[in-house]
Amino acid sequence: MNNLIPALKKNEELIEEMDSFLSEKEGFRLWWLGQSGFLLQWNGKRLLIDPYLSDSLTKKYAETDKPHIRMSELVVRPELLKNISVVTSSHNHTDHLDAETLKPVLKNNPKIKFIIPEANREFVADRVQCDLNFPMGMNAGDSVSIDGFTFIGVPAKHNELARDENGNCKFMGFVVRFGKYALYHSGDTLWFEGMVDLVKPYEVDVALLPINGNRPERKVAGNLNSTEAVALGKAIGAKYVIPCHYDMFTFNTADVDDFSKEAKAKAQGHKVLVGGAHFSV
Repeated sequence: MNNLIPALKKNEELIEEMDSFLSEKEGFRLWWLGQSGFLLQWNGKRLLIDPYLSDSLTKKYAETDKPHIRMSELVVRPELLKNISVVTSSHNHTDHLDAETLKPVLKNNPKIKFIIPEANREFVADRVQCDLNFPMGMNAGDSVSIDGFTFIGVPAKHNELARDENGNCKFMGFVVRFGKYALYHSGDTLWFEGMVDLVKPYEVDVALLPINGNRPERKVAGNLNSTEAVALGKAIGAKYVIPCHYDMFTFNTADVDDFSKEAKAKAQGHKVLVGGAHFSV
């Protein structure tokens, strides 16, 4: 695990930076924690989105034909994350639902709420060893408000628009509205019919979109590629697109420079972050 891409700030230094902005009442800040994980800080409150802050997948697949070789430094140890109002998991894949990350986060934030797709309730409770009724289950079109954040469920296609026997989505994204702002975290997804119509009305300030693409030879479910992420940002009218789901594992990544070139060519507002760096509005 040598020659990892360094984090801009990590662990205690990162937490110190986050804490220094807690009293700010104007705008918001968004830190990239690696893969599809982000921490949103607004009005003294914190939302943790799909964190993967361990090496559980590297250990799990070490002796297989699909090794998950880490590319980037771990940004923050999960036990350091405090004062979190809400944590999300968009679907059951470990880089979005990681027990080694979530158990210490849930333990150290006793008032935290945990948003998941309703379809995944039993799986989630078993993986993170929480009470079956603790997570807040959502489906596409559902809305829930917690501590100033309003979440709206959006379907995700990874690689299918999969649903359980009750019609609940197994893969989801979320629009998050807070104050005068709106953020869209797509979760892991391909483009699907009707996607733009679902998200565009929310006038998204920032869209957090995967760019690693869909290549069957990887033997894992795929995502938008750089060209598609830029096109989706334009189609929904996002002021900024921040790319994610790259530079974590060597077998399943993308060149973020391709995203930057495409965004500039299409005049799409964007920001490329490194781990531990933040975007501010």
